[in-house]
Amino acid sequence: MPIAAIEIPFNPNIIVGGTFSLSWHGFMSFVGVAVAVWMVGKAAIKGNLDQDMVYNTAIFGIVGGIIGARLVHVADNWDLYGDDPARILAIWSGGIALWGGILGGWIAGATYAYFAKAPVGRLMDIAAPAMFVGQSLGRIGDVINGEHWSRALDAPWAWYFTNPNSPARIGTERLFGDPERPVHPTVVYEIIWNMIGLFLITKLKGRLRPAGAIWMVYITWYSAGRFAIQFLRLDDVKFWGLQEAHLIAIAVLSFTIPYMIMKVRWSDKSLGIDSDNRGAGRRKRDRQRQQARG
Repeated sequence: MPIAAIEIPFNPNIIVGGTFSLSWHGFMSFVGVAVAVWMVGKAAIKGNLDQDMVYNTAIFGIVGGIIGARLVHVADNWDLYGDDPARILAIWSGGIALWGGILGGWIAGATYAYFAKAPVGRLMDIAAPAMFVGQSLGRIGDVINGEHWSRALDAPWAWYFTNPNSPARIGTERLFGDPERPVHPTVVYEIIWNMIGLFLITKLKGRLRPAGAIWMVYITWYSAGRFAIQFLRLDDVKFWGLQEAHLIAIAVLSFTIPYMIMKVRWSDKSLGIDSDNRGAGRRKRDRQRQQARG
C-alpha cells in the first residue's frame, strides 16, 4: 500500500432503520439539486426572466431527472432489481445514475418550457453552471459512500475504504481479493473536470449564439470527460469493451458536436460590438478626419 494512500473511513448511511435508510449519496444529491435550483433562480432574476416560469420548469426538470436517474440505474443493475421490483422505488437508499438525471431533467424541463412558450435556450444556458455545481455536490456523497468500483492504483492520491459497509470496500475485496486495495479516486477526477468546465462556460457566458449554446458546451464537455474517466471505472461492460456510461456519452456527443459545428457561433454582441455601433464609430472617425483636413 502506498505510504500516502488516502483512507476513507465513513459509514455510507446516515440513517438505517427498518425498511428505511438514508445514504450520504441520496442526501448530497438532494443538496446538489437544491443548490442548483437556487443558482438558477438567482440567474433568472439577473436575466429578467419570469421566476415562476423558471421554477415551474425546474420542478419538471427535477421530476424528470429523478425518474431518469433511477431508470438508468435500474436498467444497468437489473440483476439486483429483477427479483425484487419493490426496491426500484426505494430511491432514498441510494442507487441513481447521473446520466439518467441529466438527460431526464433536460428532456422534461425543455419539453415543459417549449409548451409553456418559455425561452428554452436561455433556460438551458442559465441551468448549465448550476448543473456542474449540483453534480459535483452529489459526487461528494459518492466519495463518502464509496460508490463506483475503480481500477487499482499505486500512487499517493489513491484511496481505500475501511468502513465495512462501504460498497467500494466490498468491491475491492471481490475484484482484487483485498478490501483495502487502493484504487483510482474516479469521483474526484470527475469533480475536477466539472470545475474546469464551470470555469470554461463562465468565461464563455454571453459570447456564443444562439441561445442554448452554453448548455451544449456544458454537456459536450461533461460527455467527453465522462467517456475518458469511465475507462478507470469497473462497471459492467456491455459490448466492445464499453460500459453503459460510454454508450450514453457517445450518443450525446453524436448529437452535440454536429449541432455545435453547424449552429454555434461567436456573438459580436458579447464583444461589445454590433453592426450599428461599428457603423456609427466608422462615421465618427470619417468626420474627424474630414475636420482635420479642413
